[in-house]
Amino acid sequence: MQDQHIASAFDRDLEAIQAMIMKMGGLVEVAIVDSAKALATRDLELAEDVRAKDKQIDLLEEKVNEEAARLIALRSPMGSDLRTVLSVMKISGNLERVGDYAKNLAKRTEVLVRIPAIEGASGAIKRMAREVELMLKDALDAYIQHDVDMAHDVRARDHDVDQMYNALFREFLTFMMEDPRNITACMHLHFIAKNIERMGDHITSVAEQVIYLVTGEMAEEARKKVSSVYIEPPVQGKE
Repeated sequence: MQDQHIASAFDRDLEAIQAMIMKMGGLVEVAIVDSAKALATRDLELAEDVRAKDKQIDLLEEKVNEEAARLIALRSPMGSDLRTVLSVMKISGNLERVGDYAKNLAKRTEVLVRIPAIEGASGAIKRMAREVELMLKDALDAYIQHDVDMAHDVRARDHDVDQMYNALFREFLTFMMEDPRNITACMHLHFIAKNIERMGDHITSVAEQVIYLVTGEMAEEARKKVSSVYIEPPVQGKE
């Protein structure tokens, strides 16, 4: 009876932590969508809103880590239970990083609205962000459903995000070579595209944690990344 009571208390505590993970995921999804929309519509108010709401994501990550550490200390989970607790800590860290990249996108938007727009760039960025947002949605669904196949699918789709980034990288280089006046805008846009590509990497890590959680093993083979060299332009303003 005592063991059953302890197991029940563990399950309740774990459910509370998982609820925080899903709340984090929802906030991050909104941040991705809104940051891309702010860029496309040159909406400074929406960009500032994304930056302000990032604090909620940060606080949730701290709470998840605190509660997970407390759960380990009090319940001494083993086996699959311990994997679950460790996975939620890893997932919360990845979600927090995705939120940071969305915040950075919004921050760059506040610079880009003050200079001439690059035709078609914001639409391409928005499509790339949409793909990443769908990956996140499916990664979170895979986590809730313990769906390894869906997690593997998310992992494979990161390749599409990489390809979109590489295409944008080449396009921005062309714009800069054709007209030096485009250099500043294209450098900021390139940094934004790189941030979105990194979002995909962290979402892929979420999917890999699902695989680890369900199977007890990490994904068999690390995905090969094709990276491009870039120079990060400075941006002024508050964090």
